[in-house]
Amino acid sequence: MRVVVLTGAGISAESGVPTFRDAEGLWHGHRVEEVATPEAYARQPALVHRFYDQRRAALASVEPNDAHRALARLEGELGGDLLLITQNIDDLHERGGSQRVLHMHGRLRSALCGGCARRFDWTGALGDRPPCPHCGRRELRPDVVWFGELPYDMDRIHGALGTADLFVSIGTSGAVHPAAGFVLYAAAQGARTVELNLEPSVGSRLFDETRHGPATHLVPAWVDELLR
Repeated sequence: MRVVVLTGAGISAESGVPTFRDAEGLWHGHRVEEVATPEAYARQPALVHRFYDQRRAALASVEPNDAHRALARLEGELGGDLLLITQNIDDLHERGGSQRVLHMHGRLRSALCGGCARRFDWTGALGDRPPCPHCGRRELRPDVVWFGELPYDMDRIHGALGTADLFVSIGTSGAVHPAAGFVLYAAAQGARTVELNLEPSVGSRLFDETRHGPATHLVPAWVDELLR
């Protein structure tokens, strides 16, 4: 059986990862769109770097939870028949034991050079404009997909959705495209679709089955069922 799993912020929330938006969609008085677009970066690079530097540093204080570990266990059983796609830019899936993870929105612990377009694992700050390890230019930016940019690995994702027997969405709002359309694409190719979410999402009605509750309860139970 070929399984495609999509995860969103809901799977990491129980680990204490701050959500991208706080109260009223503001961050220190700025709308998130003001720190998550190429235009914002061109206009106020120091502000954008400060936002992501703080989020990167915060990863040191959180740990993967039972939902992350359950998906790693599923990967251990299914191997290449499982593709795990995440909209999250944290590294909790990897730290939970998963090895085959596609970060469609990029990774906090990665830097992208605007000069040579190379990517590097990165755990420190970028706000002090360090030189690129390859070309030496001081044009490193967060390796995350901002509003208006194309998500990563879309060809591979569509290929997997087109051959999946089962598509499962975990902890997603169902409001952010293109990920919000994955359920329809997978279903059109014949996949069974399941949603595991704290509460009904925007697209809950599109799934064959929905289960609602905390990811740390739902995901391990679902994995246990699947592996029986």
